[in-house]
Amino acid sequence: MKRTTRRTTRRRAGGALAGSLAGVLLIAGCAGGGGATRSSAEDTRADRGAAAPQRPGAPDGGKAAGERTPGTDSEGRPAPAPDRLSTFALDVDTASYGYARRVLAEGRLPAPGDIRPEEFVNSFKPDYPRPQDNGFSVTVDGARTDAPGWSLVRVGLATRPSEGERPPAALTFVVDVSGSMGEPGRLDLVKESLGLLADRLRDDDSLAIVTFSSEAETRLPMTRVGAHRGRIHEVVDSLETSSSTNVEAGVRTGYDVAVEGRRKGATNRVVLLSDALANTGDTEAAGILERIDTERRRYGITLFGVGVGSDYGDAFMEELADKGDGHTTYVGSPEQARKVFVDQLPGHVELRARDAKAQVAFDPRTVADFKLIGYDNRAVADEDFRDDRVDGGEVGAGHTVTALYAVKLRPGQRGRVATATVRWLDPATRAPHERSGTVDAAALTAPVWGPGHDSLQLTAIAAYFADRLREGGVPGAPPLSALAARAGALADRARSASVRELAEAIRQADRLGGSADPSDPYAD
Repeated sequence: MKRTTRRTTRRRAGGALAGSLAGVLLIAGCAGGGGATRSSAEDTRADRGAAAPQRPGAPDGGKAAGERTPGTDSEGRPAPAPDRLSTFALDVDTASYGYARRVLAEGRLPAPGDIRPEEFVNSFKPDYPRPQDNGFSVTVDGARTDAPGWSLVRVGLATRPSEGERPPAALTFVVDVSGSMGEPGRLDLVKESLGLLADRLRDDDSLAIVTFSSEAETRLPMTRVGAHRGRIHEVVDSLETSSSTNVEAGVRTGYDVAVEGRRKGATNRVVLLSDALANTGDTEAAGILERIDTERRRYGITLFGVGVGSDYGDAFMEELADKGDGHTTYVGSPEQARKVFVDQLPGHVELRARDAKAQVAFDPRTVADFKLIGYDNRAVADEDFRDDRVDGGEVGAGHTVTALYAVKLRPGQRGRVATATVRWLDPATRAPHERSGTVDAAALTAPVWGPGHDSLQLTAIAAYFADRLREGGVPGAPPLSALAARAGALADRARSASVRELAEAIRQADRLGGSADPSDPYAD
């Protein structure tokens, strides 16, 4: 569960609150000219960070052994004021971007409420350094925008890729076979995806299949893949649509099957494949979430949501997956299905981190204002960053997580701009770990659209595109026509099909009359 306790996306001096498994691109990260981006690979663990919340039973007035005095950093200096912090649960969802591309290709603008900028950004994988161990690397870089005084600061986190030695998986697939799934690109695509998966899984993996329409039915109990691939294909091939959509019944039965078939030492996960258009039973996500949360906490069974269809209940699916400590993605073509179920499968079933959170501390002597682009429903209360009872996000092998900030620097100031810290629990032992990276003002002097900044430019294009679609007003955002041109040039340089798809989506949004600011210096 990614707990939303308080929005912390933008703060001004004095404490006032103001106002992402799609394309894979490996291009070099960048650091702005005039200074070096710094990243720490040192494990700082829980007892070396900022003051943790009071723990019952801890010695010395509630501080655990080795903890420092509240209000100071690890070297005893005054810590940044709380209103200079931005704290959020990590997110690797990508469904918002995939669905937006589908809607735009059909000649419609997506609803602003369906746009989550972090899922646009995290649909691409910058080539951040990878850690040698099972934790995170932390990279912080940035550049100057065309809006006077404003820069972009990017926080990049990455985990080590899978090396073929993962725990076995016990996957329960909950498949929507309601009438709405009969549209081309829905159940047919789900069946193709499951067929690909059946051939991809290892012999020691296990798989179960539950279907739902007006009611739920267990079509295949938890079964070792080994000698049963043929049986799995038979069940998948026999799936047909009927009647209404009772997501509640499907999720409830799916978790029953997952609990009954759970395997110790395996990755136990429920995978919901649906257009998420519930119309029977409990049609509100809140009514279904309690069961997901109970089984997640008791047995560690997480939920992965895969959306399909031109009409798709994106917010409903995301809410379910968030409560189930899982992720969402959107599959709109056989190519996307292959990416999700074949190319990226190891990252889905091999966890590197549980309850991962990030906290970025901005130095008030250098920073006048900042705005996190996206992560609106991933916000975590600043004081809960080191409270491991508060849930974060789950991150798998080979994943990257990117957060982009618009930052207004104080004129003439030099020195530290921000320190980004990621905290996570080891998936096996639940031991807490932390790592940090920093960026100084000297690293933000080069223009973001200048040469040698392709990786940061891609992040900026994706974030600005999402912001235009939801009319968010991030400083320095070019109009869609300029964004499309920049994306096209970047696609040519990188020879990247995924960036070409991004450029075409931006052009389509521009043709449909997406948001543009005529006062922007890029305006025609």
